Amino acid sequence: MSMSALLLQEEVFRYSRHLLIPEVGLEGQRRLKSTSVLIIGAGGLGSPVSLYLAAAGIGHIGLVDDDVVEASNLQRQVIHDTPHLGQPKVESARERLTALNPFIQVDAICDCFNDQTAERIASGYDILVDCTDNFSTRYLINDLCVLTGRPDVYGAIFRFEGQVSVFDARRGPCYRCIFPEAPPPELSPSCSEAGVLGVIPGVIGSLQATEVIKVALGIGSPLYGKLILYDGLDESFQTLKLAKQPECLVCGQHPQITRLEESGHFCQDEEFIPISDAEKISPTELDTLMKSPVPPILIDVRTPVEQQVSSITGAISIPYEQLSNHLNELDRQREMVVFCRVGKRSARALDLLRKAGFEHVRHLAGGINAWVEQVSPESFQY
Repeated sequence: MSMSALLLQEEVFRYSRHLLIPEVGLEGQRRLKSTSVLIIGAGGLGSPVSLYLAAAGIGHIGLVDDDVVEASNLQRQVIHDTPHLGQPKVESARERLTALNPFIQVDAICDCFNDQTAERIASGYDILVDCTDNFSTRYLINDLCVLTGRPDVYGAIFRFEGQVSVFDARRGPCYRCIFPEAPPPELSPSCSEAGVLGVIPGVIGSLQATEVIKVALGIGSPLYGKLILYDGLDESFQTLKLAKQPECLVCGQHPQITRLEESGHFCQDEEFIPISDAEKISPTELDTLMKSPVPPILIDVRTPVEQQVSSITGAISIPYEQLSNHLNELDRQREMVVFCRVGKRSARALDLLRKAGFEHVRHLAGGINAWVEQVSPESFQY
């Protein structure tokens, strides 16, 4: 046992309730102190995971995220607070974690976790925890763990629902065994597009933290080959059994992914949609056009619930998911402008209309939030 795993008297007092548990005890607490964990994502899931692991005495925690704290984060990202708005999330989180437990090491890594940086960032950590919100990074974490023989403690959230598992190709299936391909973007909206109840990350993140501790201590039955599904609306848990797939691209009998840089080839969920300057319109330009004798057809591709927050007079509501079913109702000769909250869904809507043969379509740059900021300040941004 390394010297770093020895406990001070102050730590013995701090962890005394752990020391009373036969499955943990003094030896187990020393093992937690000698464990290193990398948490990818310092947001909704990363908040409870890091707080509980720090409190539990995981001796070395790495936090990687290149985002800053925004007001819209505080509804669920409980590690951050109002005074830290605008600061890097990892710095805000490190300050909180070291205040909670000064006996641990916390690395704040303000960097993008991608195929160019992942191996470097993850070097030296025993367990990786997936607290991300996009499929590309999930596949990347999975492939890195398979190729380096480490466990991937997975969590995901959506509105009132969540998922938890532990993927370790040495003991069961990996993430690609269960999800060989990412769904298209319109079927996998992020929290910023679909929303999430603020307490759901707390439920799922707490389960992830539990799994990390079980794996670190070698106790109980970690969720190898199992996927927990949680539904907060009816407060139900389901456990699905998962099987290793011989044809898996990374952990199967004949893997096609043998290096991390090959990973991205199989992740198409964040496809870049090229949009020329001619296909964009600014809020002020749109405002002028809407006052002209023949204004453009304005299509709001947001969900009806979003329209309760803010709207643009004269807009037709066609949620993006329903747009393809309404193409025959639109005048192909008229100029059209599509918009959403910040521009991501409207870019996809523009691409859909473009491929359907519509030649006079633009999308509102920055979405309705930019419209509110520049044209209609009495309305709400969200």
